[in-house]
Order: sequence, then C-alpha cells, then structure tokens
Amino acid sequence: MITEINLQEKFSKFSAHWTPHIVGELNGQYVKLAKLQGEFLWHSHEHEDELFMVIKGTLIMDFRDKTTVTQEGEILIVPKGVEHKPRTEEEVWVMLFEPKETKHTGEVEHEKTVKELKWI
Repeated sequence: MITEINLQEKFSKFSAHWTPHIVGELNGQYVKLAKLQGEFLWHSHEHEDELFMVIKGTLIMDFRDKTTVTQEGEILIVPKGVEHKPRTEEEVWVMLFEPKETKHTGEVEHEKTVKELKWI
C-alpha cells in the first residue's frame, strides 16, 4: 500500500521519551520516530548501523572518544559496534532508520529498554 506519512501528526500521537514508535518499513528496515529528553544510556548495536535524523531540537551524542552535536535538519550515522550515549538539553524529535532486528539498547538490559515497539 502506498500512503503518505505526516510526521507532525505521528509525533502528536505519543509523549513518552526514549520510546521509539514504528511508522514505516522498507528494505528490511524500520522507520521509527522518538522523542528524546535528558540522558539515555551507554549502549551499542553489534551488527546494525543506526541513522538519526533530527526533526526538532539538538541531539548530543557522546562516544567514548568524542561528542557530536546534530542540529535540526541534520543526520548522524552511528556505525555498528560503536558505543554511544544520546542526550539532550531540551525535547528532541528524531526519525531513526534501523534494521528490523535492532534491539532498542543493544545487549544492555535497563529499565529504559523497550522490548516491543508499537506501530503508529
């Protein structure tokens, strides 16, 4: 089925932070939306790259050897196996492109880990 996805409308359907929601699927990947605020946790994805597209706000990504700042309208690609910790100073909206099998926090189990993602 071919259909348009209105990102503003999809973002209006949830308020929880650090809880990705699936809005599409292509070529074995999910397109996810998430609202981020504060600090997340150190984690990595052994076999999957992650693409973060900042829709609103500024995403700060800590790596063990540096920190990056990704602004609204920019993307950040985190290569597979690279440990990272996202954080924000304000609410940030991101779109994620990840293989379907990507676990939310990699192999790290934490109270913030989401095991079953919802479609919206």
